[in-house]
Amino acid sequence: MAGGSTQADDAITGINVTPLVDITLVLLIIFMVTTKIVLNQTVPLDLPKAATGTSDLQVVFSIVMSADGRAMVDANQIPSDDAILPLAREAQAQHPDLRAVIKADAAVTHGRVIHVLDLLKQAHVSKIAFGVTPVAAAPSH
Repeated sequence: MAGGSTQADDAITGINVTPLVDITLVLLIIFMVTTKIVLNQTVPLDLPKAATGTSDLQVVFSIVMSADGRAMVDANQIPSDDAILPLAREAQAQHPDLRAVIKADAAVTHGRVIHVLDLLKQAHVSKIAFGVTPVAAAPSH
């Protein structure tokens, strides 16, 4: 048997991927952090003017209801909850894509919130949201 060799020449039988995984994870963390920083920065733009363009701004009709009976619409004190209806109709007429946000104190009665919700529906405001304060998620067992 000429020409053949039967001894092993320090053959590599496995590849250590630990350094590759370490580098990949470090790069992933770097990309995640830099993406978050880039997305939080606003870029000032000088947009071109067009006669047919729209500003695409969302108009929010903000209603704040306190536990002591006071109410505010767009940071202006109103005499009663019933004053919301004409204000909502006017805002809806000016901005057909109006969005209403109701921020009611936790002590405000359910009936009062439903009354304001009904007033908004009478004014044909169809996009309504409720303002809440986020809480930490409960740990799962």
